[in-house]
Amino acid sequence: MTSDSNLTRRRFTALTATAALSTALAGCSGSDGGAANAAEADGDDATTAESTPEPTTDSGETTDAESGSGGGSAPQFDGWFDNVDNYDGVVDETGSSTVTVTVGAQANGGAFGFGPAAVRVSPGTTVVWEWNGEGGSHNVAADDGSFESELAGSSGHTFEHTFEEAGTYKYACTPHETVGMKGAVVVE
Repeated sequence: MTSDSNLTRRRFTALTATAALSTALAGCSGSDGGAANAAEADGDDATTAESTPEPTTDSGETTDAESGSGGGSAPQFDGWFDNVDNYDGVVDETGSSTVTVTVGAQANGGAFGFGPAAVRVSPGTTVVWEWNGEGGSHNVAADDGSFESELAGSSGHTFEHTFEEAGTYKYACTPHETVGMKGAVVVE
């Protein structure tokens, strides 16, 4: 009976350890999916943010939205850029009639970024996304569904959208969103 008791304990210990390891691994491997799901949930909030933009008194300098530094309130991205390694603040392009963003910029372990990741523009500004031909096929898809390009991989391909309404517009490359290929346009 002692032999059976030890075998049962060993089996129980082994099963418990296996279950704990499986749970830990699932938690680690699921973090990107969780971030993507959180980003999708943020998309519902983006619609609300667009209909009621927050006023700012920003000084016009590049600011770090995460720290909230600057003269006014910083854009709220609600974790949108948490897994984006080339996001280093919002580039101020207010007053420009056209702004170009590179698609396939070096980021997130390859050519999986938008450069710059976030821009601030004035209402009526046209943002032109220009593919550099790196990283395979990419697209530009608004989190709230307000604009979306086709998938393309060739250098020189462009897609443009004119932003008429104030608000924060989050977007991503659909095939590469989980690796952090995300951007934002802040219209003030």
